[in-house]
Amino acid sequence: MTDIRVLVVEDEPLLAEAHTAYTERVPGFVVVGVAHTARAAMAALRANDGGDVDLVLLDFRLPDLHGLDVCRALRAAGSSVDVLAVTSARDLAVVRTAVSLGVTHYLLKPFTFAAFRDKLERYADYRAQALADGEVAAQHEVDRMFATLRGTDGHSLPKGLDAQTLNRVRAALAEEVGLSATEVSARTGISRVTARRYLEYLVTIDRAARHPRYGTPGRPEVEYRPR
Repeated sequence: MTDIRVLVVEDEPLLAEAHTAYTERVPGFVVVGVAHTARAAMAALRANDGGDVDLVLLDFRLPDLHGLDVCRALRAAGSSVDVLAVTSARDLAVVRTAVSLGVTHYLLKPFTFAAFRDKLERYADYRAQALADGEVAAQHEVDRMFATLRGTDGHSLPKGLDAQTLNRVRAALAEEVGLSATEVSARTGISRVTARRYLEYLVTIDRAARHPRYGTPGRPEVEYRPR
């Protein structure tokens, strides 16, 4: 599969550089352009009818036009380019409008690299499923595609587990090559027993794998790695 081509739209030059660097740290993504205004972004997307861009990292608070207006203009022009909102806008009306305009993800500033990477990796998974040939065989395949973006992997969480904590555990795993339940506990602030429950759940849905960790006295410790 070819790299996912990204246009970074951010009016603050230092943040634009940071978002560019973050994007290029995620395998499978390449930044093909940076725009500091809505007009520059629209010009970049109009070139070749937007065919050179797959995903727009869009700041909503631009100096010349609100990001939602950029989304409206894109849809009115028939563009199907995907949009990941990277913004400090917390107004629920803005969030609802973003969803109605087909914004793929909504990432609030400030954020960690782990959170940013998780959004891009979920988008890549979704895109791989969306671009596959043929048609879906059943409802659960459609549910899985939408759940990939939401962070639920298409599974109902077992009793006692919640999505917010699960995402914290996944973000912790994404920051290291491998972590034990004790290490995940220290990074997330949950107990070791709770951390192990979430880690084992990730193993059961094939989002993590167990590996023995040697080098310590006694039996090898179990560490978990993201798939």
